[in-house]
Amino acid sequence: MNYILGIESSCDDTSAAIIQDTNILANVIANQEIHRKYGGVVPELASRAHQQNIIPVVEAALRQANVSKKQLKAIAFTRGPGLLGSLLVGTSFAKAMAQALNIPLVEVDHMEAHVLAHFIERPGVEKELPGFPFLCLTVSGGHTQIVRIDSHFSMHIIGSTIDDAAGEAFDKAAKIMGLPYPGGPVIDKLAKEGNQEAFRFAVPKIPDLNYSFSGLKTSFLYFLRDRLKENPAFIEEHKNDLCASIQLAIVNTLMKKLTLSAHQTGIRDIAISGGVSANSFLQKTLIKTGEELGWRVFIPEFSFTTDNAAMIAVAGYFKFLKGEFAGQDSVPYSRSGNKD
Repeated sequence: MNYILGIESSCDDTSAAIIQDTNILANVIANQEIHRKYGGVVPELASRAHQQNIIPVVEAALRQANVSKKQLKAIAFTRGPGLLGSLLVGTSFAKAMAQALNIPLVEVDHMEAHVLAHFIERPGVEKELPGFPFLCLTVSGGHTQIVRIDSHFSMHIIGSTIDDAAGEAFDKAAKIMGLPYPGGPVIDKLAKEGNQEAFRFAVPKIPDLNYSFSGLKTSFLYFLRDRLKENPAFIEEHKNDLCASIQLAIVNTLMKKLTLSAHQTGIRDIAISGGVSANSFLQKTLIKTGEELGWRVFIPEFSFTTDNAAMIAVAGYFKFLKGEFAGQDSVPYSRSGNKD
């Protein structure tokens, strides 16, 4: 039995998880509510909160899993991408603990871990897993990618956003309407009571499998600016319809390229991951499209969609089996293209 401790600190959530092979035993997350009043994550505040939270979170995970430090076979941590100050806290803690316990250190890419979250299992519960190769639409506040996964260790980005991410588009639209942060879940909730066809917004036409959401954000901003000149109460009077309409535009944009990628590759195992994968309309649309096109659809458990250490631990487990260990000279990176 291989017990792996996973540590995630890429943004504003401090998380620690314990897995036994691929079975999750504990997944503890400390959220940072302080960012809500600023309408977004403040990096300096995030790194300070990680320093306060990381020891209690790790202790809570070990206690919940009923696993002692001496039973750990390795420590996996998020090396990047993310906020450097936040990553430094998790990296430094993981290095120190691994050295103190004299066990291997495993560095994990945050975006690859989102994909591998589909392989997290619960003890005694049967679960259907994606087969290789499969496609994964990874959507979050900072990333939007279509990834082809040929194995646990072979992933290739075949499409990505050329500017803003889908999650950022959700949050920006919510901010424009005066909704609380994070805006994505709020839009999802209000959209259920709205008319998706009430308003139309410009959807960018980007070649190949890439995305763009900056134009959609601008279209939404200018639309509201003009309507508010005519009626200052326009947003309040049409909030549900606005949420439903902007959500439809974002999800349709995501699904159009995902459908195209499945057609081009011939792959029929299709997954989603990342924070935006928790969006109920995206899930509903994916399932419907999958039924129409004969896909096997994989949607992660809600607790594994947002940033969490369980996905770091399971990604670390596969690297542990392969003997891919990091040294004490490992340093975090803010962007995926800056690993070296």
